[in-house]
Amino acid sequence: MEIKIDVDRMVQMLVGLLNTPSPTGYDEEAVPYVRRALEELQAPGLELEETVKGTLIATLPGRSDSAPRIVAAHLDTLGAMVREVKGNGRLLLTQIGGYAWQTLEGENVTVHCVRDGRRYRGTAQTVHPSVHTSDEAKQGPRDEETMEVRLDARTASKEETLALGIDVGDFVFIDPRVEVTETGFVKSRHLDDKAAVAVVWGALQALAAAGLQPAQCTTVLMSIYEEVGHGATGGLPTDAVEMLVVDMAAATNGEHQNSTEYSVGICAKDSSGPYDLRLRRRLIGLCEAHGIPYRIDTYPHYGSDASAYLRAGGQVRAGLIGPGLDASHAYERTHRDSLEATAKLLAYYLIDEG
Repeated sequence: MEIKIDVDRMVQMLVGLLNTPSPTGYDEEAVPYVRRALEELQAPGLELEETVKGTLIATLPGRSDSAPRIVAAHLDTLGAMVREVKGNGRLLLTQIGGYAWQTLEGENVTVHCVRDGRRYRGTAQTVHPSVHTSDEAKQGPRDEETMEVRLDARTASKEETLALGIDVGDFVFIDPRVEVTETGFVKSRHLDDKAAVAVVWGALQALAAAGLQPAQCTTVLMSIYEEVGHGATGGLPTDAVEMLVVDMAAATNGEHQNSTEYSVGICAKDSSGPYDLRLRRRLIGLCEAHGIPYRIDTYPHYGSDASAYLRAGGQVRAGLIGPGLDASHAYERTHRDSLEATAKLLAYYLIDEG
């Protein structure tokens, strides 16, 4: 049986999610967005719940419950938080997640006031942004002491900024700058891991449209703390025997990497060690049986929700797949072909008896 992925709908869902802010610790918009998207699928027997931690969990009944499975992706993204309101009214930041400071330079941002919800626009830049006034504009370091947010508000002192309602601990959303090109590319910040969330949705949509049921009872986890290391550490069924993580960074292009933006990446090993060999062989077999383009790769500076779950004591065979990505944790890019390939592999995995 051929499973068809509605790529246009999947990309549409992705664009909406990319434009919904969700840096780690702020889940008030993205979780409801994904919950609504899953409810609209009207998948038979689908049950949705949110844990005390805020994680969204969907449960799909299977043709069997003899070997339950977990599928995981994460909703949280990189971002920042106000660390200090400076004497000149500008803001110093602390990072949420790990990225190079220079990738933030020149980006427009939104400061979200935690206390009352007010929002202000601004720009992240160095403290010496102009080549006309300082050699530091070209040569200076980019770090937490030299990057600041210039607010789009009339403020030139700490007191004036505080009077706006901005304070330490407020979230700073980095503009995604989403663009879908005529050549099939999707460019945006935060494709890690929102592209994978869209892939999971696309696979479930394809199964629902075809009237297909997963082979095993499947728990779908949408974690919200993956970027800081404790996304999938709880709230999961203890009788699960397999966990397949879909994560954008699992297929990062770069020197010495084997992944592409036009195939699904299957991770053999990351910084936490090798993934389950038996599951990897099954995933490869599904790709070859159904003509899905794939690449095997390793990722030396990476860990996933599977890593977190296993460290927390999870007893599962763990696998990791993801759409190919260029420039991870910066201004990222993927392609429709890679999104489709990943969604197809996930869909065939879900109905595969194993």
